[in-house]
Amino acid sequence: MDSSSSLTQIRALIRAVADFPKPGIVFRDITPLLADAGGFARCVDALAEPWQGSGVQAVCGIESRGFIFGAALAQKLHAGFVPLRKPNKLPPPVVSVDYELEYGVDRLEARSDALRPGERVLIVDDVLATGGTVAAARALVEKLGAQLVGASIVIELAALQGRSRWQDDTPLHALLRY
Repeated sequence: MDSSSSLTQIRALIRAVADFPKPGIVFRDITPLLADAGGFARCVDALAEPWQGSGVQAVCGIESRGFIFGAALAQKLHAGFVPLRKPNKLPPPVVSVDYELEYGVDRLEARSDALRPGERVLIVDDVLATGGTVAAARALVEKLGAQLVGASIVIELAALQGRSRWQDDTPLHALLRY
């Protein structure tokens, strides 16, 4: 199956929910994709494709839906999986990065020994919106001394311009753009 038909099948499994969580928002619901074994497998294959042969040693999944895609992607790439968690979910010692949200501040954390210096890392999440979370994940990976290979995202909400917060030409691969 070619990649365009695979992406069409993946797109068909993502439900658009109007006016959720508030009026004017179109929520992209990935639960039908996750529930479809073939669709989920095609999605993981498509997320992995750009990184085959790139020497990825660890996949960092962003809490929480990034865990779903990240763990499967790590298996596909024969790499380890590292969860990037919200605050107070990991026992110490942890390394953390604070980042700004639309209405406040949040934090991502990882175990202080989660990545080795120079380890080749891929960041994974389900959605790229305003870019704050993936930028924080990048900062956390770099703070741990690892080498960022890139990021793989299932859905990019292009109108929110989150890609503009990605600092350089390090690859950021999004399967679907809305």
